Amino acid sequence: MRHARAEPGGESDAARELAQRGWDDALEAGEWLAGSGFTPDAGLVSSARRAASTWLAVVEGGSFEAEATYSDSLYAAGPETALDLVRETPDSVTSLVVVGHNPTMAYLAQLLDDGTGDAEAGRQMAIGFPAGAAAWFEVDGSWADLDLATARLVRFHSHHA
Repeated sequence: MRHARAEPGGESDAARELAQRGWDDALEAGEWLAGSGFTPDAGLVSSARRAASTWLAVVEGGSFEAEATYSDSLYAAGPETALDLVRETPDSVTSLVVVGHNPTMAYLAQLLDDGTGDAEAGRQMAIGFPAGAAAWFEVDGSWADLDLATARLVRFHSHHA
């Protein structure tokens, strides 16, 4: 998931907060996940304030009780590093929400897609990965074995203005 829409400025990039629209969109994303039958066991969340706030709104919107790991590494990660961070997820976690930044989240989602998933979701994801967008993948096997083109795209959610 890409963090939701943020305010354009802040004391620093890492300190930028969600705009009200972003908070509302992230609440909606949480409702969407819950309504689709997805319940996260854990979150892997960039340490940037806008990503942490996105996670909190998703959890609230979905009424989830899941703990997040806040990662300075994910804040600055490119797609390969982000994938390495996901691979560190313990196998006791069966469902994970990753909240990061673009272009990394969009690239990572495209790289993970094995092409066998939902065609319409794939088309939507290819058009763009706007703020607050979420790609839902199913993966067989352990997180440590996650590799490029090893995940089935199930659904894609984005808030359209």
